[in-house]
Amino acid sequence: MGAEREARACAAFYGSRGLAPTVLSCLRCLRHFAGSTAKRCKEKHLEEALQLTRALSEGLQALGEAEARPLLRCVLAFQMEATSSCSSFQKLEQMVTQLAVGKEALLAQEVDTLLSGLALQGEVLSPEDLQSVSMFLEESSLGRQHWRQNLPLLLQRLASTLHWVLQGQPTPGSTWGYLVIKACLQVFQVLPKDVAPLVWSTSGKSETLQSLLGLLLEVAWGKALNKDTRLLAGTALSMLVNTAPQPQHGASAVLTLFQLPSQAGTGELKFGELVVEVPPVLEPDGLEKLVLTRGVLTCCKMEILSCQLESLPNKACLLLDVVFPAVCALSREQKDCHYYCFQACALWLQRLREGLAALWHLMGTHVLAQDSELLEELTQLLWNNAETPVEGVSEFIHSSFRLLLEIYHLECQHFQDQERPLYQQMLQRVVSMPWQIKARYVPLCAIVPYMGSQQVLDAYPDLPQHLLNCLSTNHLCPVAAEAYKELVRQQCREWRDGQRGTEEALAEQWALRWLPLLSQGLCSPLPILQSNSANHLLTWTLRQLPATQALLAAQFGGQDTMSLRAWVSVLKAQKSVAGALPLGEAALERLSRCLGTREEGVRLAALGLLCCSPNTNQPLSGTEVRLLRDFLPLNLNCDSSSFRQLLQAAVRKALVRLRDSSLAQLRGKAPRRSGPAEGAEQLAQAVGFVEWLLQLSIASLSPGSNYQRKKTALLLLAAVLETCTDTWSPDRKKGQPPRTMATLLSYARQRGCWDFFSQPSLLALLSCLQDSTNEIRDLASELLVRYFPTTFPEPIAQDLFQLAQDTLGSPRVQEAEAGAVLMKTILQKSDSGTMKSLSLEAEAALTLPSQGLCFAQHLLHVLQAQFKVARQDLLQAAATAPMHGAIAALRRCLLQVPEVAVSMQAAELVQSWQELLTCLVTTVRDITSLLLGALQSQQGPGADEQAAAPSFAEMGNAIGSLIMLGKGQGQEEEEGDSVLLSEEHSLILTCCWVSVKEIGLLLGGLAELLLSPALPAEVGPLLPLPTLQMATRVFQEILLRCRHWGAVEGCSMGFTKFCAALLNHPDPELQAIPRAVLEQGLEALGGPRSSSITRRAAGFPMLFLCIVSGEAPAQARPLLTRCIQTLLSLAATALPQDWDQTLDLPQVCALHVLQTLVRGAGLGGAVLCHATPMMALALRGLGSPCWAMRNAAIQLFSALTSRLLGQPWSHRDGCPSEGLSLHAFLGQHPKLGAVLLGELKVATAPTSGGPRLHPALHAILTLLAQLQPGADIAGSPSAPFLEPLLGLAESPIYAVRAMAAKALVPVVAPPQRCRLLLQLARQLPAAPGQIRSHNAVHGHLLQMQALLGCATGTGGLSAEALHPVALQLEARGWLLTPAQRCPLVRAAFLQVLALLPTSFSPGFAQYIHDTISAELGSLLQGGKSGCAEPQVGSAILHQTMAHFMCSEAARLADSERIAAVCTLLQQPSPDIQLAILSRVIAGEGGSCKELENALGLTLLESLQSVLQERRDKEFLRLYLEALLHLYRDPSSWSQEASSKLQGSSRSCLEMLLHMVEAECPGPDLLFQALCTASLLLAHQCGDEDAALVERWCAALEECSRSACSELLRLAAARSLQLAGPSVLQPSLRGTRSLQLAGPSVLQPSPHAACPSLVPVALRLINMAIHLLQDEEREVRHEASGFASLLRQSPGELLQDGCIFVQDNVGLQSLLELLLGEFGEHPETFNSLLQHIPVLDVRSVVEELEANKAVSLYKEDEPNVFAEPAVLAQQLLPVLVQLLEKAPTGSPVHASALQWLEATGPGVLRDLQYCRHCWSQGPAARWGMKALGCAKLHTALAVLLVRAQLVAQVLRVLGEGATATPGLGCGSQALEEELELVQGLLVEQGLAPVPRQDNAPGELGPLSGTDSSRHAAV
Repeated sequence: MGAEREARACAAFYGSRGLAPTVLSCLRCLRHFAGSTAKRCKEKHLEEALQLTRALSEGLQALGEAEARPLLRCVLAFQMEATSSCSSFQKLEQMVTQLAVGKEALLAQEVDTLLSGLALQGEVLSPEDLQSVSMFLEESSLGRQHWRQNLPLLLQRLASTLHWVLQGQPTPGSTWGYLVIKACLQVFQVLPKDVAPLVWSTSGKSETLQSLLGLLLEVAWGKALNKDTRLLAGTALSMLVNTAPQPQHGASAVLTLFQLPSQAGTGELKFGELVVEVPPVLEPDGLEKLVLTRGVLTCCKMEILSCQLESLPNKACLLLDVVFPAVCALSREQKDCHYYCFQACALWLQRLREGLAALWHLMGTHVLAQDSELLEELTQLLWNNAETPVEGVSEFIHSSFRLLLEIYHLECQHFQDQERPLYQQMLQRVVSMPWQIKARYVPLCAIVPYMGSQQVLDAYPDLPQHLLNCLSTNHLCPVAAEAYKELVRQQCREWRDGQRGTEEALAEQWALRWLPLLSQGLCSPLPILQSNSANHLLTWTLRQLPATQALLAAQFGGQDTMSLRAWVSVLKAQKSVAGALPLGEAALERLSRCLGTREEGVRLAALGLLCCSPNTNQPLSGTEVRLLRDFLPLNLNCDSSSFRQLLQAAVRKALVRLRDSSLAQLRGKAPRRSGPAEGAEQLAQAVGFVEWLLQLSIASLSPGSNYQRKKTALLLLAAVLETCTDTWSPDRKKGQPPRTMATLLSYARQRGCWDFFSQPSLLALLSCLQDSTNEIRDLASELLVRYFPTTFPEPIAQDLFQLAQDTLGSPRVQEAEAGAVLMKTILQKSDSGTMKSLSLEAEAALTLPSQGLCFAQHLLHVLQAQFKVARQDLLQAAATAPMHGAIAALRRCLLQVPEVAVSMQAAELVQSWQELLTCLVTTVRDITSLLLGALQSQQGPGADEQAAAPSFAEMGNAIGSLIMLGKGQGQEEEEGDSVLLSEEHSLILTCCWVSVKEIGLLLGGLAELLLSPALPAEVGPLLPLPTLQMATRVFQEILLRCRHWGAVEGCSMGFTKFCAALLNHPDPELQAIPRAVLEQGLEALGGPRSSSITRRAAGFPMLFLCIVSGEAPAQARPLLTRCIQTLLSLAATALPQDWDQTLDLPQVCALHVLQTLVRGAGLGGAVLCHATPMMALALRGLGSPCWAMRNAAIQLFSALTSRLLGQPWSHRDGCPSEGLSLHAFLGQHPKLGAVLLGELKVATAPTSGGPRLHPALHAILTLLAQLQPGADIAGSPSAPFLEPLLGLAESPIYAVRAMAAKALVPVVAPPQRCRLLLQLARQLPAAPGQIRSHNAVHGHLLQMQALLGCATGTGGLSAEALHPVALQLEARGWLLTPAQRCPLVRAAFLQVLALLPTSFSPGFAQYIHDTISAELGSLLQGGKSGCAEPQVGSAILHQTMAHFMCSEAARLADSERIAAVCTLLQQPSPDIQLAILSRVIAGEGGSCKELENALGLTLLESLQSVLQERRDKEFLRLYLEALLHLYRDPSSWSQEASSKLQGSSRSCLEMLLHMVEAECPGPDLLFQALCTASLLLAHQCGDEDAALVERWCAALEECSRSACSELLRLAAARSLQLAGPSVLQPSLRGTRSLQLAGPSVLQPSPHAACPSLVPVALRLINMAIHLLQDEEREVRHEASGFASLLRQSPGELLQDGCIFVQDNVGLQSLLELLLGEFGEHPETFNSLLQHIPVLDVRSVVEELEANKAVSLYKEDEPNVFAEPAVLAQQLLPVLVQLLEKAPTGSPVHASALQWLEATGPGVLRDLQYCRHCWSQGPAARWGMKALGCAKLHTALAVLLVRAQLVAQVLRVLGEGATATPGLGCGSQALEEELELVQGLLVEQGLAPVPRQDNAPGELGPLSGTDSSRHAAV
């Protein structure tokens, strides 16, 4: 507080002087600077102060030193307190310099006084003092001058401080030691000439510096635990070396340092003239070598690194002969510092690049000579580390390859070498690696500038395809994009340098190579590939080559979805590059189609095109605003979370454009081309759009809306409030409002808009606080707290508090959590006055001064009262006062409210908080004991703790006893042996587990908050040691006695925070708590026990994980090392002779704990240091005689595999594609590789007495199979694995042979595959008599199949390369014949042949075909004669043969072979039929249309017989599914298909419909049957089939009910899409009939072709409207497909022109169709009314008033997606238009009159009831609850719609309708009543604010138009 004291003195001194106003303003700015926490605020105040000092400078020059001294001293005081921020210190230094112009001596005197006082305060410098020393050394010239004059004193203080820190070790997370060493480093760096004599001169030798050198060595050798501190010590030592006057002296000192690790603890070190003892290495971890190496490379002078070492021969120097071997040794050591090791490698290359000239002068030859040992080691080092998974290393890899090639290039230039083989060698290695290896693309990018693009692409022709593959895999995408950019840049350079052509010519050249790649990526059906192509390639390409835009646009002119998506991407990229994008009418029409399409990606891309702009002040055009208004209401209920997030991001961009362009207009900085009228229109448009969006969002927050709509509305509201309010958020770096925002707000509010914080908005958000989902609750609470006024209105706060009190006592977890959110929100939005009005505890409200403390005290009293009830009757407490709500409220209020955290730091409140927190921890301890004891039949906190959690049976018995106690003995019920849990049982379980979980989260959060090192030291411990020990026992009790995983998981999260806070606290007593718990756990783990721990208590392994995860990641992990070593030792102990299988052995427990540690996400790669011993342990455990041991070992092995290899990446074809090669894996884990290889050799070694089982073998093979092949290099570490894997081909175990074949793939480099394939082919027997082992033959074939599958899948081997292999297989063709008696061998041989279809001679291909035909023909003959001999594996052989026949028929498209496949399909062999059908369904070989057509005709021809036979349900299902798959495209149906069904179509339809109606075939078969019937009906529907159509329609209606299963509803929707348009066609007027029927319809007709089908058509449309509200997205999509086909424009073809529309657009289309086609039909009005439910408002209100106790579970809604209120609002304008269009006396009016007579009186009564209920205001007890009641909101919304419809009917029908019995009023009176009721409901937040125009959520169509398709452009 010295700065504040100086500021007061300064203000008093200048108070009456002439400079007083300016000085006081400057002091005010400095005070604001010191008091601000946000960086932006501090910079702002400091900049203002700097401007003022410039004005003061001239005035101070005229004053004397005495008059200037106070201001200088004051600014220096502020500078002293700003040493933690370099930028602030620099600004203050500028201020001081400005003020001291002409008075430099005075300033130097003041600085000396200030810093002298700093150094003399004591022997030990505090962290703040050290920061001051460092900052004045670094940034202040006067500070450097002072320390130069007082260098001995400074060195003495630094040495004393470092000695004290090393002795005391303040805390593992402390920065004290780091700051001392940083100060030393800066002394050596800034004052080298002053330090040099103290080190290198005999006369000037400094004992203090000698002591400091010894301390620095101790730090480097591990005396300090912090890794960063040790690394900085190495840098400081190197900086001290730089002070050497001669380079040889410094080099000698470095050489001595590098020789130290081998003689640690012995001898002396001579460093210049300083002599120190060599410190011992406390715990050798290899880091001391890294410390020295990295330090030398970071800052050592080049002349020292490159000078000749006289003590070494052959012109040796430090850089090449000392440092480089150290770098290589570091890279081979697998420690927890791989990042720093490779950073050292990258630094070495940088220093080599800097010192090339000096090294050439020294050596006289190449540094990296070809074939030299140095170059070989360096390249090997880079390749070995290129695939490391450590984060950050990839950047070093990239720079290292570039540096290596640059150095090589410079050397070749310097020595004029023409041959440069390194480039070609590196490129060949890149090409030989699989495309999945990420590391291959980094050197590829580095090579391109030196070899040229053409040479690279010629050597690597598959590169474009491989880049495309990479773009579909996220982790490969960045490197692939960089490779593409590097190649294109190089090509552009070459083309421009050579040809100097036009930009269009360059674009043409680009298109030849890259347009197919970009086109394929942009049109891909994979969203990830499309997105990555657009984001990473497209925009960059257009920026680099603008002329490519025309080529790209021409490429994507199709009407299919993918072309639309690509087209929009091109437009968006063009707009981002050019800034503006004028679109013609055709383009706008196409864009509006994109906005309405079903594909979310296309819609989002189109939306992004509308909203984005390179300039944020570019206003939205009128077309953009209109399209946004059309788009947003239709997309509020999208159920994709990513869509909602991207929608919000896009709308935020549009809002920023509207805001910034409006501000520019108001400031008069609008573009010159816009006039005043246009500017005013622009402002009005911006204000109007934001107001419209605000009202749309608020109206969509009704509890009657579904989750999707509310979440989207909240996100949009958040975007509006964030963008268009002036709310300042100090914690945010970006997104702050502009400073002139108030101008725009004032402009909008003058026009009656932008009332963001109105009563309806507040009530809408308050209703969201009662939502059942935490996403809605938390987001609404955040918006209320951040943006709305600081306090709630007092009546609202009181009602809300009462509601929170009630919901906290709900047994439902969601409601209790809602109560907790309510409590937190009330606390944050209340002031002292509001607090006094709430019904808090009297004692708390009157005596506690802090609001947070008062509120917490109240919640604690509530919790204690609930605990009191639970002690008396747990059943009653669980039903009426469960404790989890109060605990959750305490957690949120104490941990998530910043004001509470500030209150805890107030000195005057520390004691009150201590008492409250101690009482809280005591209470939750008692609650924990009660709940866990109750589940063990123990009551009260004093019950004895058991060592393990109770079993399920014990818990059931205990809960049963509690229920009996709660109900009383006389109320015993006979429940029998029900397997379902009773309501009471579930109540108790929920209460126990959720409360325990919340307790863990609360205690962990409290420790994290209150034990933070950032808390001021003067604040006493809010959690004293006894309280923390009590909390520790609570955690132990939960984790050891709880078996519910949800409770364990929640408690574990809290315990991890708890341990982290303790371990990083400076108090040793607190640090010892987790260590003691760990030791207790390890002791309990190894000791004897009477019950199982790990099986019964899921929390026991988590206990260890939480403790070791709490250690700081940047430091050594002694607890983790201790834990793992103890567990390894325990698990390796031999099993006892008489172990009990019913108990967990200590060895098994140790394995389970190790598995948990390996899987723990918090430990990251720290456990990899122990991977080798853990893997060896797991492999040994697989051979244990104990089942539990084997089970635990396989789990540990699985966890280790996942940790070593990382998560599997997904490839575009769904196959896993790991990114790590075997070569890299063995390079990173050499010891582990030796373990795996040893196990393999043992498994394949010959043994006497026959083969033996090796339990670990399959696991090892599984691990190897998950790796990728490496490059083809001599001496590869993977080479020794080849022989054992080849030997496993003879294994008698099939699974081993199969897995060995997969494991062989990563061992063999791609260039070696062909050679090995030829070797394996030659090993196959050439004749039957040469077979030595069938297992060996089968194993070799499996290995060939694996190698071929891998090679052909990536295009690695051509047909020519495989021709020798094919010749060998041709010579062994007998393996396919019956002469080979093993069907599995024959099948494997055929599968190998199938992978080489183009390599065989024509004769052998015919031989294969004849052999298969003969085999399958004999099968048919044998089946007929009944004498076929069954053989093991024959079914697999026959299925393989059938697959081969299909593949060949598809490949050759030969009619004879296609006919053969169709004949096979008609054979009665089930195996063959199922094989062909499965292949059809899987879509394999689907590119051959001829085969698909032939198979489809065959299936149609046999359909009737198959339906009649019904031999097998599964076969029938596959048959129908295959038929539907073949005719999935409407264009697939031909005239020939219709002729195949001639005469049998009706029979098939009847059988299928009968199956659906009368049989119960199961949902899967029923799905296929209904869809097949729809397919047939679509193509065979005639006038005579009306009865079948009626039956089909009834079946669809039955399946579309909400109560039906999802599969049946999907069947109904798909059937509707298949046959609905064809059935509807006859009922339409001529124009629509013509466009649906196609060219066969010649003349349009003004009336429906078949009026009798109109009722069916209405039923189908009605059904589609219902299915469009389904909760399953796929069902809605199928129903929208039906609507899409109906809305097709004339001339569009189904196969390429129909754009399937989004669900809500489809709903609009159906409503428009009803208006246009069936508006005059009397049933239309009634059919739409079916979708407006009749809800009883009175019963809902009475239920709320009753306020009955809620049950634990709420009844599920049959359709949670449906929104009756929203649909009713959509249907209202359609119904009104039906009435208005119908002529007087029409059937529509008659239907309306009937409806009015039946409904009107009830609607009027409900309106009057609502007026009566809410005219006096709602009852306080249920008013706020009504605000969140979805049932009430829906009922009221539907009532208002029905009332409006009644009013419209009265208005249209006139006087004839007024006389309706029970109504007694006209339309005007009813409208007045409606307006009154709606106003009352709006006041209570139960209805949206009525608007004069269309309601914002209204999606109804315009009269007679298709608004989405024919948008005005």
